[in-house]
Amino acid sequence: MGLIELLILAVIQGITEFLPISSSAHLILPSALIEGFSDQGTMIDVAAHVGTLGAVMLYFRKDVGRLALGGFDFLGRKTTDDRRLFEVIALGTIPFLFAGTLVALTGLSDHLRNPIIIAWASIGFGILLWWADRQPQTETGDVSTFKAALIIGAAQCLALIPGTSRSGITITASRFLGYQRRDAARFSMLLAIPAIGASGLYATYDLLSEGNVADLSAAGLIAGMSFLAALAAIALFLKASEKFSFTPFVLYRIALGIVILFLVL
Repeated sequence: MGLIELLILAVIQGITEFLPISSSAHLILPSALIEGFSDQGTMIDVAAHVGTLGAVMLYFRKDVGRLALGGFDFLGRKTTDDRRLFEVIALGTIPFLFAGTLVALTGLSDHLRNPIIIAWASIGFGILLWWADRQPQTETGDVSTFKAALIIGAAQCLALIPGTSRSGITITASRFLGYQRRDAARFSMLLAIPAIGASGLYATYDLLSEGNVADLSAAGLIAGMSFLAALAAIALFLKASEKFSFTPFVLYRIALGIVILFLVL
């Protein structure tokens, strides 16, 4: 894979992972729709996700530290705010881990990587995001209740359908629950840490089991570029969520879905 292709994939992954427009859909599309664009393969996917995971952990390094302390407090049965944050994130992650394992074991993910499914998921869940974003903002601060965490975590399972967007569906659920845009975006990014980590570990295991460890320099390059792109995207998205609605992302999703349908039908 050439340098230009690597750069394109790195920027796509870095920008789209935390925006409500589906990174998995955008990573699938270049090889599916651009003639001569080779499929990036599992290693490049893993490397791109490693880069974005590093970016979100660096940006939320204080919260990552709190999560670590909260884990120790949980084991030590101490009642602290850090433990509460750890429990909320853990509870929100459990449904995704269960659903992801089920999809992986059944091979369903291969059938979902279809441009038509991506297109309709982009449109349908985009409209759902628009509807959720119009709901009254009644909750302030971080997601802190187990009920809300479980609902958002259950919604995150839908992100296993390419085109849905993990960020988009978790923000949608948070907005339906009445959380402000920035708080919804922030919780979505914190929830991404274990989700991306688990997905990356599974992909790495799959990669090693196949004995495919070639192109390490390419993987390192895309991880670094994805890291930089994601770091910028996180900062800009959180800032924008304080001032603007999510309507521009909805319009983009609908346009993307229409373009994909036009190209493949």
